[in-house]
Amino acid sequence: MNREENINQISDQSKIWDIAVIGGGSSGLGVALDAISRGLTVVLLEKADFAKGTSSRSTKLVHGGVRYLAQGDVGLVLEALKERGKLLKNAPHLTENQPFIIPVYTWVERVTYSAGLKLYDWMAGSLSLGSSTFINKEETLKRLPSVKASGLKGGIVYHDGQFDDARLALAIAKTADDAGACILNYASVKDLIKDEHGKLIGLKVRDELNGEKYSLRAKMIVNATGVFADKILQMDQPGSEKMIQPSQGIHLVMDRKFLGGNDALMIPKTKDGRVLFAVPWHDKLVVGTTDTLREKPKLEPTPLQKEIDFILETAASYMNEAPSRKDVLSVFAGLRPLARPKEGGTKTKEISRSHKVIISDSKLVTLTGGKWTTFRKMGEDTVDHYPEVSGELVTPSQSLDMKLYGYTLETPTGHWSVYGSEAKSIQELAKKQPALADKIHTDYPYILAEVVWAIQNEMAVRVEDILARRIRLLFLDAQAAIDSSQKVAELMAKELKKDQEWITTEVEDFKKLAEKYLIKV
Repeated sequence: MNREENINQISDQSKIWDIAVIGGGSSGLGVALDAISRGLTVVLLEKADFAKGTSSRSTKLVHGGVRYLAQGDVGLVLEALKERGKLLKNAPHLTENQPFIIPVYTWVERVTYSAGLKLYDWMAGSLSLGSSTFINKEETLKRLPSVKASGLKGGIVYHDGQFDDARLALAIAKTADDAGACILNYASVKDLIKDEHGKLIGLKVRDELNGEKYSLRAKMIVNATGVFADKILQMDQPGSEKMIQPSQGIHLVMDRKFLGGNDALMIPKTKDGRVLFAVPWHDKLVVGTTDTLREKPKLEPTPLQKEIDFILETAASYMNEAPSRKDVLSVFAGLRPLARPKEGGTKTKEISRSHKVIISDSKLVTLTGGKWTTFRKMGEDTVDHYPEVSGELVTPSQSLDMKLYGYTLETPTGHWSVYGSEAKSIQELAKKQPALADKIHTDYPYILAEVVWAIQNEMAVRVEDILARRIRLLFLDAQAAIDSSQKVAELMAKELKKDQEWITTEVEDFKKLAEKYLIKV
């Protein structure tokens, strides 16, 4: 991906795009991917960096949703299980089959959970990742050595998918870009352009890096901005009723020792009825999530102390060594774009995660709800409305079997896996320039060649882009990311031809951001 080339594309005032997508998270990228699979011309505009918001802050699961099955949302689970199976086939370098264990402390739990998970297996059909099975106490403790043994009857093993969310977003962006889409980060939509009949015909865009302004025309405009969807709806129709209810979920990242083994832990029912996961991820353990109503959407939401305490207390009730605040290497928060209930009092865990496509009088198409696993289907369902909005025919979707950028059946080992087929090129870069083989941080495997690669091929333009989403150090160990920021900024400045003032500002901005990922003990 080349940002300068793509900026030149939107500079062409004579071009009329088939679809313009606002939002570079999972839903917007899903729309772009599906549209380009049908031969449509597509431009995607993201006001910050790809997956800057909720789409980089997930539980790192590609899953059908065991808890949605318990709530009776069979349609969503069936859809998600199909998408899960396909995604693991289309992006093996970014996804993997993750075994989960539910520790069982009563025989009633064994019967209940076994029955539900057998149904889950059956619903996955030919795309199943493995059959669920009961294992005895000894086997459970062997596979989850840190789980509490007192009263343990055994465990139920089932399978779901695990992934790197921000890297998957990037792979989708690169896939669409490689197929001809114009994909842009740091390009914000400032206004909508309408014709004399009040119908949308274009967008006013600002390049957030240099302040340049552009106007572009499109036959269909999609609002895929997640928790910020109401902001675009207000541009379209000032005073319109709010559609989105942000719900915050936080995750704590700690050392793998608190669980042990390679299996993930699923706690099916916490004291307030939620599900809690502890998932091995990039050699750390991600524990979450919460479900807390928040009134205002924020690009960088702040974890609440009660959420941190809830996760630590719940984890402590299942783990021999209870994690404390000092053991948390990073805490991150994301906001789910749930449909705002018509009447008050609805619990967030009971609000459907199904997506909706809404078309306003101006022909603005808004995609809301949904979840990472179903990003592609969300895109397909949105693009299906193209004839209704544009008056032109469109070919059937071809995105279901599209291999994502970096696809390879020979997935590299270690942290190189997320690059897939591109890993060798980065390694070659380090061989040609030995200085780039140096580690970014002594405790982690990332090297400086990855910084250069991200700038040259992945539209990284800020220190945060590198340390939060190209490599995931901010999410894995916030202090290590802070300690790495100066080295990364200096290399970036050299590549981007920036001065010392830029370095100083970038490091200060990043440290201010990263402080929010640290828990004060």
